[in-house]
Amino acid sequence: MRLLISFAALFLSVILLQLSSGGVGPLDALSGFALGFTTTQIGLLGSAHFVGFFIGCWWAPRLMGSVGHSRAFAAFAATGAIGLLAHMLILDPYAWALMRVASGLCVAGCYTVVEAWLQAKVTNETRGRTMGVYRVVDMGASLVAQLVISVLEPADYVSYNILALLCCATVIPLTLTRVEQPSTPNAPRLRPRLAVDRSPLAAAGVVVAALSSASFRMVGPVYGEGVGLQTDQIAFFLAAFVGGGALAQYPVGWLADKFDRRWVLIWLSLAAIAASVGIAMITGLGTLGVMISAAVFGLTTFPIYSVAAAHAHDFAEPHERVELSAALMFWFAVGAIAAPYVASSLIGLFGPPAMFLLIAAGHAVLVVFGLIRMRARPAAIKRTPYVYSPRTSFMIGRLLKGSRDRD
Repeated sequence: MRLLISFAALFLSVILLQLSSGGVGPLDALSGFALGFTTTQIGLLGSAHFVGFFIGCWWAPRLMGSVGHSRAFAAFAATGAIGLLAHMLILDPYAWALMRVASGLCVAGCYTVVEAWLQAKVTNETRGRTMGVYRVVDMGASLVAQLVISVLEPADYVSYNILALLCCATVIPLTLTRVEQPSTPNAPRLRPRLAVDRSPLAAAGVVVAALSSASFRMVGPVYGEGVGLQTDQIAFFLAAFVGGGALAQYPVGWLADKFDRRWVLIWLSLAAIAASVGIAMITGLGTLGVMISAAVFGLTTFPIYSVAAAHAHDFAEPHERVELSAALMFWFAVGAIAAPYVASSLIGLFGPPAMFLLIAAGHAVLVVFGLIRMRARPAAIKRTPYVYSPRTSFMIGRLLKGSRDRD
């Protein structure tokens, strides 16, 4: 308990960061509508966020080595705040895309610092409890962040100013904590090929997970606006997705540890196809029906990244786990960069249901590829425990390594 209390400042910074960064995506989408941006331009903002995210994942460990944890965190938070405050100064979608690069950079950089700090302080005995609290804090704050747009006016300076204030506030707990700043860890080598070598199916799985998650979270408001949801309803629509994903973690983890993980991936994808086609094709669901559909969609798609990651680690050596986690994050970032732009372009051409038909097509490819891979080699004899894997930074592999190494 004393250890978790000592991490309270880090966890509070994570909560404030999630409330700020989690709110800007849907707010940008609604603001873009209000300002007359095209759906493709709105999707570009989501893609730009993940460009910044990838840059931040790669650069943050190196910056920590140069200036230390606290200063690096402050620099990334300031970058994010500047990106938020500048929105209403330049009302141009391409300028906003640059600002969203700054927001993505902020998210990846701040999470990298927090996770490096946690990794330096936890032991094998306290790792499980610490990661459990960290997951609850991160997921809970993400859920609340989706509701933020219900109280923020689109395309309004005050709305972006509130998010910027939350971003600035993330610096206060971490910089004032009495916990001693740890030594800087070596940055993991980025070897994207490692994920493909250990498990081509896992690499494909995280790309499809990115297709689902990034499209829904960044372009979901476009769909909601297109089917007539009000702003507060769009907030609950996005929150239902995150809530469904959170509820799925334990039962899916149990299944992934008990049965062949490839079958778990295939059945999750089949369920995701059914949910996506249902949302796209069924009309007259009503507000409650749309919310339930979003929760089911989150339940079927959110765990895919963690199942794919566990499958990849089944074929990895212990010394490869950190670099493998970074490689999987790389492929997730690749999928997340492309997904919002492609999804929004299809919505512009064919209407709101096109986003979910795109996601269904991605999962159909994953099902076929999973069946092919099952013929290529047998399941792993010795398997690592299923661990919920946050998509936060390249450093997350260090925190998860101890959990996966336990038999």
